[in-house]
Amino acid sequence: MEKSLKRMATMQRMQATGLELFYKNGYYNTSIDDILKELSLSKGAFYYHFDSKEDFFVQIVENLLMRKMYSLLIEPIEGNENTLDLLLQCYEDALETAVHNELDFGFALGNFINEFNGRNATIMKHLNDILKVWEVNLVTAIQRGKFNGYIDRHVDSEGVAVFLMSSYVGIRTLMVETAPSVRKYRFMSQVRTYFKTMEPKMAMV
Repeated sequence: MEKSLKRMATMQRMQATGLELFYKNGYYNTSIDDILKELSLSKGAFYYHFDSKEDFFVQIVENLLMRKMYSLLIEPIEGNENTLDLLLQCYEDALETAVHNELDFGFALGNFINEFNGRNATIMKHLNDILKVWEVNLVTAIQRGKFNGYIDRHVDSEGVAVFLMSSYVGIRTLMVETAPSVRKYRFMSQVRTYFKTMEPKMAMV
């Protein structure tokens, strides 16, 4: 039991450090030696836990990126309250973490998709799986909002989901260096205006 817990703790530390290095420098600019130097580990220790650099990254995607995406952008919109309010608060909170993150180099998932697209089909599949989960949950939340009367029934759920995903990735990119708090404020103002158009239309008397 103790050995198992120690092994899990070691793997978590390796993955957290690996994600930080891959995020900061890029996958192809980060070698296993770079990771081992940062962790003060031997190659034997690395290959005891992971088959290869690719296997290491895939496990980071499954264990860290997916978990972060779920807690930041999926779990907050799963309630039965006003869907538009949930979505607004979700974006507000998620973008606020970016404002105060000095090590932020943009949206990690977006960065990695750009890096691996056309270069590694295996890793791209795992990254795209996260996008699919995100999209399905957005569509489900919007459909639920329509069913519960918070969103107009004529709203295109799939179209709104795609727009919300692409706009989030876009604003995270724009917030990297230039006045992140100001950009967040202006972006959220426009999102609120957009959401107003999705509210149920009052029936004509």
